[in-house]
Amino acid sequence: MAGFHVRSVLVTGSNRGIGLELIKHFIGKPNAPEVIFATCRDPEGARAQELKKLASKHPNVMILQLEATDSASIKSAAKKAEAHLGGTGLNLLINNAGVMPPSTLESATPEDMLSVYNTNVVGPLLVTQAFLPLLKKAAQGSNQKGMSCSKAAIVNISTVLGSIEKTPETFSFVPVVSYRCSKAALNMLTKCQSMGYKQDGILCTALHPGWVKTELGNFQPNVQADLTVDESVSGLMKVICDLSEKHHGVLMSWEGNTLPW
Repeated sequence: MAGFHVRSVLVTGSNRGIGLELIKHFIGKPNAPEVIFATCRDPEGARAQELKKLASKHPNVMILQLEATDSASIKSAAKKAEAHLGGTGLNLLINNAGVMPPSTLESATPEDMLSVYNTNVVGPLLVTQAFLPLLKKAAQGSNQKGMSCSKAAIVNISTVLGSIEKTPETFSFVPVVSYRCSKAALNMLTKCQSMGYKQDGILCTALHPGWVKTELGNFQPNVQADLTVDESVSGLMKVICDLSEKHHGVLMSWEGNTLPW
């Protein structure tokens, strides 16, 4: 962890919750990234004001408009990032943007299922495709051996709720069927990415942030999330710093434990 240094990082869904806290933690690192791309759907909207204040105080933070379900928006963000990086590549891509609407086996509709899948699975796929050339450039330009987030990495923010093996432990009080199915698919995407990008030296890992007190985490009226955003992201940052080739294609918790698919 002492030698960990990410020159450039991009986080999707950075205007609130875990995404915003990740930006704050990267800013606060002693060896903070030279470039922090914070993306959100509407940079001028009311929900992006805290992010805008951060960016105004920290010149290494650049806000990019990016709608993870809009190919044109994603490609535009990638072009702006490429121009800003000046040929150095992107070290770390964190696919954090996601949605979790209430959903049960009885209430789920085709529209619900497809909408959540589009955001939580297709979004990370399209974002990664657009930024892949920059990740490859970072990997090629690194003299580091092995894999790490300092070199080139894709981190998909997933959840234990997407673990098929772990489903019996939580289904009764957190059904969220559309969310669970989409995150199981995101886990598969992560595994596929780990196979497809291994030869490029790009680390691919899925991370479970815990049950966090955010808008997403507190959707259930009778069940409360147990982690603060700071506690979750502090754990995630430590895990990110310690990631290596042994974590390639793995689902891990914010505490650093490997979770079953």
